[in-house]
Amino acid sequence: MAGGQLKVLTTLDQAKTQWYHFMAIVIAGMGFFTDAYDLFCISLVSKLLGRLYYTEPNSPTPGSLPPNVSAAVNGVALCGTLAGQLFFGWLGDKLGRKSVYGFTLVLMVVCSVASGLSFGHTAKGVVSTLCFFRFWLGFGIGGDYPLSATIMSEYANKRTRGAFIAAVFAMQGFGILFGAIVALVVSAGFRNSYPAPSYQDNPGASLIPEADYVWRIILMFGTIPAALTYYWRMKMPETARYTALIARNAKQAAADMSKVLNTEIEEDKEQAELATARVGANEWGLFSPQFMRRHGLHLVGTTTTWFLLDIAFYSQNLFQKDIFSKVGWIPPAKTMNAIEEVFRIARAQALIALCGTIPGYWFTVAFIDIVGRFAIQLMGFFMMTVFILGLAVPYHHWTTAGHHTGFVVMYGFTFFFANFGPNSTTFIVPAEIFPARLRSTCHGISAAAGKAGAIIGAFGFLYAAQDPHKPEAGYSPGIGIRNALFVLAGTNFLGMLMTLLVPESKGLSLEEISKETVEDEESA
Repeated sequence: MAGGQLKVLTTLDQAKTQWYHFMAIVIAGMGFFTDAYDLFCISLVSKLLGRLYYTEPNSPTPGSLPPNVSAAVNGVALCGTLAGQLFFGWLGDKLGRKSVYGFTLVLMVVCSVASGLSFGHTAKGVVSTLCFFRFWLGFGIGGDYPLSATIMSEYANKRTRGAFIAAVFAMQGFGILFGAIVALVVSAGFRNSYPAPSYQDNPGASLIPEADYVWRIILMFGTIPAALTYYWRMKMPETARYTALIARNAKQAAADMSKVLNTEIEEDKEQAELATARVGANEWGLFSPQFMRRHGLHLVGTTTTWFLLDIAFYSQNLFQKDIFSKVGWIPPAKTMNAIEEVFRIARAQALIALCGTIPGYWFTVAFIDIVGRFAIQLMGFFMMTVFILGLAVPYHHWTTAGHHTGFVVMYGFTFFFANFGPNSTTFIVPAEIFPARLRSTCHGISAAAGKAGAIIGAFGFLYAAQDPHKPEAGYSPGIGIRNALFVLAGTNFLGMLMTLLVPESKGLSLEEISKETVEDEESA
């Protein structure tokens, strides 16, 4: 017992990196692999859905999703995710992290498969069932955010805790890449098996009936890796911090961690009672004056930074296919058949994931426990602002022939610094700085604020980026992509300012950061 700390928690904080840490990263990370696959694969197939269900006979251009349908298909999973983050975040503190961890995975797997099986042959039937199942898919994904982050932070040692939580989150990058690879393989297979002319050569023949299988296979395939980890999720013991500090059973916590760490941990009964009594003296709730005094500004910092980041991050991710088309990196839709368009979009997203997204995540894993959370988040927001301005100011230069590659390189750097920056740190910090009994709830609130930003990004960017003079069919004139990029640069700059409210948590135990074992002045 060091400084009033339970022996089991001190042992966890000082434990060397070992096999169970990597097992926890893989088990929790596979959930995030599926999360990213399911959230972002819709952008790979939304153009195909438009061709399949909204192509008008004799139209000079292929069909596209109407504005309200596009917003619903792209945004409904984010709405479900927001609700799931709040609900499962709260439930994780009430029932335990492990108790609801398996349920979120089952919900993701079932709804992901059901999304691909969306029934009906009419546009209304297919889109309605797709949106229904994607909402509940998002609800399960939402639960994975607070639970995975909290479980990993409570399992990790204090020296490498940031890297472990970042590694769980970094599986998102592989999920995005895997989605693009699956789309490439499936579209290439169908393209070779069922050759078709471009839309401008033969509108009817450019859309083969078998194309309806393509989007369904892509939506369902990401469930396989996550389903394989279900058994291991259920085998994980409850975290020691929940068992000892919330359930008040230090003896059980010591027994659980003895098995995990392969070392004998014996908790002194008298000392354990003293430590849990000290925590019990601080049983104020989320809406209490004590919480506001200790953590109010921290919660404002974690919610606003995540909110501002996701406006930019999701608008760029979900609509990069539209941006690539505008700058000419993907040819005009009418010059391709339906399957070829899926292949081209997937190839572009795979290159961005490989060159910008994945390296950014793993730079965070490598440096977060050296540089610290605060510095990485501040630097990331700053660099995102710089690179988005680098796209926006000379936008007309980037859209002229011969300069498209430069645009994509700059665009890739914004993803690199999002992931080697606030996209990772906004996930990590809320899992560290709040007390155990409110940790999952506060992470869920912070993450839900992020998804509110993502919804604004997904719905808002779709309309805002429309050409003010020649909007797409069904859309009102917007401010154009150039001005929309200026808005995104502004949100990133605001995120940099709000980062000043977020404390540094590098190298400290969770109890030291949250001051959980320090009695409040009123109860002292």
